Amino acid sequence: MRLLTILSALALIAYPVAVYYGINRWGITTVGALLAVFFIVRIIAAKQTQLKELKYIGWLSGGVGITLILLGTLFRQQGLLLYYPVIVNILMLGLFSSSLWQQQSLIERLARLQEPDLPASGVRYTRNVTKIWCGFFIINGAIALITCFMPLHIWTLYNGFISYLLAGSLFGIEWLCRQWFRHNTLNK
Repeated sequence: MRLLTILSALALIAYPVAVYYGINRWGITTVGALLAVFFIVRIIAAKQTQLKELKYIGWLSGGVGITLILLGTLFRQQGLLLYYPVIVNILMLGLFSSSLWQQQSLIERLARLQEPDLPASGVRYTRNVTKIWCGFFIINGAIALITCFMPLHIWTLYNGFISYLLAGSLFGIEWLCRQWFRHNTLNK
């Protein structure tokens, strides 16, 4: 099952490139069928996740992907496939922001998987990080939406490279800040 999770992640990362190259070479029906298989794998792989919210995101994102493919194939509208990154950002925003109304934010629950006795300062920190990720999903989703109305190569560049670079950069910066935070909190 671990292999399914890896395949699912790779498929999601490769989605924009598959749309860009596949549509022009093989058409929406062939690419849609291939992507549908990957989305089915995504739905199956979601069962492995420890947090129920991440399971829901796996199921929803897989279901949305299949729905967009079916509609795009049915109506012969490849443009519908371009909205997938927008919807994923909306789903992630919903997941992260809704956790802010709960006793533990999503990032706190993830942190507690490694550090069950998270101090109060860590709880505040994880709540703030959750808010930052919410802001990221708003901005990233808005840009992804704008690219849906641009040439396909721009959509692919942003959604298949730049957005991942930005998310990875935010993750890396947060990791560095977390190390600094831990060092200063534990040494005081």
